[in-house]
Amino acid sequence: MSAPDEDGGTVHLVVGDAADGARLDVMLAEALGISRSAAAHRIDAGDVTVGGRAARRSRILVAGETVAVLASRPVEVGPPPALPPVRYRDEHLLVLAKPPGLVVHPGAGHTGDTLVDALQAAGVPLADVGEPTRPGIVHRLDRDTSGLLVVASTDAAHEGLVRMLGDRQVVRHYVALTVGAPAERRGVVNAPLGRHPTQRTRFAVVDDGRPARTRFRVLEDAPVAVDGSGSRQVSSVVCALETGRTHQIRVHLEAIGAPVAGDPVYGPDGALAGRLGLGRPALHAAHLAFTHPVTGQAVAVTEPLPDDLTEAWRRAGLTPPGPEVVVGGP
Repeated sequence: MSAPDEDGGTVHLVVGDAADGARLDVMLAEALGISRSAAAHRIDAGDVTVGGRAARRSRILVAGETVAVLASRPVEVGPPPALPPVRYRDEHLLVLAKPPGLVVHPGAGHTGDTLVDALQAAGVPLADVGEPTRPGIVHRLDRDTSGLLVVASTDAAHEGLVRMLGDRQVVRHYVALTVGAPAERRGVVNAPLGRHPTQRTRFAVVDDGRPARTRFRVLEDAPVAVDGSGSRQVSSVVCALETGRTHQIRVHLEAIGAPVAGDPVYGPDGALAGRLGLGRPALHAAHLAFTHPVTGQAVAVTEPLPDDLTEAWRRAGLTPPGPEVVVGGP
């Protein structure tokens, strides 16, 4: 890579023999002395061109090409979030208890305020495979879902965990408070998921979607009086993911007539949410278990309901699910 040449705030980089065949995001990070995640952000924002044309972060470079980088636009970035509580950790991976409201990795509208930022600020080693904006991330929780999440510190752990998730060898049990109850007390929702055909920010059961399976069991239910609008049946449900699609539990429960209480997207019922004191979907990743992909040891972690969901269960007249329930699963 030749020395940067600046022109009116734009940095021009000529790809040298050493960078021939390298990914654009990797080269840019090395040339500018920034993280690969930051380089990916610049590329995704349209600040980087190759030969005068916009390029993807995965673009393979050829010696002699010119990479132009526009001057950085000033962005107000606050301090990174605090590191969530760590429930298990060794040199290869860690299991965290993610609080609600925390986005897992950088993306549109979220830079500097994600779990990845918290991990990096705390000096936690993260695997350097997969997407550069998602170092160490092998699965996600929705922003407002609380609970357990495993993060890889080494490449070996990341590769092993991704493989195990694909082979359904990671146990993931969730608890949810739902509006209404499934027709059966116990069962499996086996329905493919994809983008909603008309509402692109939502997901839905669609014929050409990706395979998705969720097991569930209704623990108990009760009527909840809502001022001015009668009563609603509310159920305590434990779910197990067999696949890990975006919004899977929320969409599957809504599809069988029992949307998650407090969910403004798939189960909007503001009156009931207010009665239960819910400011977010009542969904919590309560149990995570797997065989360590490097050491072979058994790892099993259970996370109690946070205070806001414990209060919601009690307001509904239901017993907050304890460890023995979530470990047993559906």
